[in-house]
Amino acid sequence: MKWRGRRGSGNIIDRRRAGGRGRGRGVAVGGAGGFGLLAIVVVGYFLGVDLTPLLDDGQMQAGGGGGEITAADEEAAQFVSVTLADTEEIWADIFANELGQSYDPAELVLFKGATQSACGGASAATGPFYCPPEERIFLDTGFFTTLERQLGARGDFAAAYVVAHEVAHHVQNELGVLGEINAVRRQSDEATSNALSVRIELQADCFSGIWARSAEAMFGSLEPGDIEEAMNAAARIGDDTLQREAGRTVRPDSFTHGTSEQRQRWFATGYREASIAACDTFAADRI
Repeated sequence: MKWRGRRGSGNIIDRRRAGGRGRGRGVAVGGAGGFGLLAIVVVGYFLGVDLTPLLDDGQMQAGGGGGEITAADEEAAQFVSVTLADTEEIWADIFANELGQSYDPAELVLFKGATQSACGGASAATGPFYCPPEERIFLDTGFFTTLERQLGARGDFAAAYVVAHEVAHHVQNELGVLGEINAVRRQSDEATSNALSVRIELQADCFSGIWARSAEAMFGSLEPGDIEEAMNAAARIGDDTLQREAGRTVRPDSFTHGTSEQRQRWFATGYREASIAACDTFAADRI
């Protein structure tokens, strides 16, 4: 992915050098996609669930202290800023041309170790997520190391796909989809709520595919192998693959994000069709 030397976003809130605080509590959405401490952290990253209560105090302190901002952290911050800027231009264009509406972009909070959001605590165990009440994405700059080293989702475009997926939840919020479906989920049993969560996440994957196609057309930023990196990331963070890799029994009724095959297929649909209408996972008979 060609990103160096390009415009960054003005909607970055950098809390890496000072802990942030949030008020209230909402419902966090997403997560990029779950072995000891590593097992808990990885599950948290990709199931979008805060598993920090499972960690003892010593582990929490080790994970929440922030620490030195490394060169890798700085590069990750620059990368995220450029990727977020791309999403802003792309979704503004899509909203104007396809919907006749304006797009109000999300803010993205960068942190290292731990911070607070209106959806609760954000830490290494929660992974990237979108908090609807704040209209903000929360991302630990150390996340991309886990994405590559622990999950095998290598390449900068795999990381960009994760950012685009969280931005897609904001797009859903802008469209009114997220609030409507989450209201139904709150009144549903667990199985129904999980099934609706899968459709939310697969639509976000489809929107990520639209973003990839548009980035290629608008900025010429894609390089050979980039789409394969995104497809590999989608495969690595499917619920079935994560449960299997964690040594657990694969339980479709517990899925909240979709299988590897589903996540790849919906990303590919968005990339191929480049249309919001093509990403209506809620009307699809087969997800």
